[in-house]
Amino acid sequence: MSARHIISSLAVLTLMVGALIQGARAQTKPSAAVPDITGSWERHGAGLGARAGGARDATVPPPAPQPQLKPQYAKEWQDRVTAVRAADAKGEPLATNYTDCLPDGMPTMMGAMFPMEILQSRGQITVIEEAFTQVRRILMDQPQKSFDEVEPGFYGRSVGRWEGDTLIVDTIGIKESVRFQNMPHSPQMRITERMKLVSPTVLWNEITIDDPVVLEKPHIYTVAYRRMPNYTLLEYVCEDNREYADDKGLQKIRIN
Repeated sequence: MSARHIISSLAVLTLMVGALIQGARAQTKPSAAVPDITGSWERHGAGLGARAGGARDATVPPPAPQPQLKPQYAKEWQDRVTAVRAADAKGEPLATNYTDCLPDGMPTMMGAMFPMEILQSRGQITVIEEAFTQVRRILMDQPQKSFDEVEPGFYGRSVGRWEGDTLIVDTIGIKESVRFQNMPHSPQMRITERMKLVSPTVLWNEITIDDPVVLEKPHIYTVAYRRMPNYTLLEYVCEDNREYADDKGLQKIRIN
């Protein structure tokens, strides 16, 4: 082989290696064209009102409105809320999914009761909440399936896309036993999220719950998260759980 052929082959090899390196970097880093939301986050502004002097923190979203359910479902929901409050007042709380070590599912997990981590990678954004080590996968730039094609689960099927600096996520396929604030829903429930940085350290998530069977109109509320630069999620396993539900649906604790 001549020196000219050797030099040409080396040049081609160098270009191929460079392309492989760039491809690997693209798989581990979000595109420069979209915001970097990778990292740990905690709930921001929950329960906070106006600051002293009446000024309000602009990074804190407004309070969530009451959901507007159709009459037959509104009664079921209100009866459940009343029963929960009455049981709590008596010191005999009703059993919940937590009693059985079951996770929040969607959309409750996005309320970030515990810190959560967001990981951006090629083709997917992964959300991990510390509580119950919940893992949710958002498939990027993929078509959504029909309701009948999705096996109902705690997190459903989420597909997402970037529109400028806003992440739009569509989720369907949530089990009917997985409820947000005890609110009933049908298999036709759809959850739409619009996530956007409102400051370098605060991310807003506008969540819309749409269910033509149960709701009079879509229920829209916004949750805010604050960056936790030096935080690593802790292991959370529902181990040695002593809670159980008795035959009346009350939460009890095993002593022995």
